[in-house]
Amino acid sequence: MVDEPLELGEDKSPGVPKNRLNTGLTFDTLVEGSANRMARAAAMHVAGMPGHLYNPLFIYGGVGLGKTHLMHAVGNKLLLDRPASKVLYIHAEQFVSDVVKAYQRKTFDEFKDKYHSLDLLLIDDVQFFANKERTQEEFFNAFEALLAKKSHIVMTSDTYPKGLADIHERLVSRFDSGLTVAIEPPELEMRVAILINKAQVEGADMPEEVAFFVAKNVRSNVRELEGALRKILAYSRFNQKEISIQLAREALRDLLSIQNRQISVENIQKTVADYYKIKIADMYSKKRPASIARPRQIAMYLAKELTQKSLPEIGELFGGRDHTTVLHAVRKIGGERQQMTELNQQLHVLEQTLKG
Repeated sequence: MVDEPLELGEDKSPGVPKNRLNTGLTFDTLVEGSANRMARAAAMHVAGMPGHLYNPLFIYGGVGLGKTHLMHAVGNKLLLDRPASKVLYIHAEQFVSDVVKAYQRKTFDEFKDKYHSLDLLLIDDVQFFANKERTQEEFFNAFEALLAKKSHIVMTSDTYPKGLADIHERLVSRFDSGLTVAIEPPELEMRVAILINKAQVEGADMPEEVAFFVAKNVRSNVRELEGALRKILAYSRFNQKEISIQLAREALRDLLSIQNRQISVENIQKTVADYYKIKIADMYSKKRPASIARPRQIAMYLAKELTQKSLPEIGELFGGRDHTTVLHAVRKIGGERQQMTELNQQLHVLEQTLKG
């Protein structure tokens, strides 16, 4: 009896290469930033010297952050340098499907020929192996066979190896035996660069201030940024208008109206920290230099103005500060806003960004 789901079937779509690599996903088309720098460096090392260091390479992070892009980049680079290499990219679900098929058809020799002979195996979302005993056993066997012949394995997951649920300990220990690296959500500058680069690929020119506006409002992952960009480009072409902040606001009005109802203290802290180029951790810290204390007071002021939180609740979210500290900040920034044109302009930009 097999505990795996029913066969998913081979992808027989025209134009899908045998190695299943997307040739457009390369290191050149991946925007580098602090969020992915270590993972990118490790992946480039693997592509240049497979079978040596960082084997296996385990990349983890949330949805839409570029894990899959990085894996395809490794495969494409290796094939560019060594065209005869046997490379395969698959999603974990396809591996499950292949195990089921081999079990049903009694073709495990073919299965082993396919997987044990590779020079590079790229496998996405290994958390899908959870609770699939036979799949885990076959992957363990393939894993051991590939490492024995100095082939390389690159895997991705939504969590780090020891965080994987319902996967056998001996497999988790193998996942953790090479190098484990995280990809974080992209920081502001990286999101801006991604938007400008992807717009160029689409043959469009996105002004930096528009990219900044969009990046401030779409912060979770690269996939959402791409979706926002597609909406803006389509809106621009349909209406035959130049790309501007106003056009971006119109194109993304549904997204922005949702965010407008969801302004949180955490969002305010992140936006203010980005704007004044300080760490978000400084919002909660006890540090008192003016370069940190003033943005912190501004964030407290905006939290009182733009959310329904009470002074004690805001204080708690700023590292457990007393409500009197928050009240002082609110009065101080509110008073200075009336007298200082530059501060008023900065607050206006921050408010517009937060409100969308």
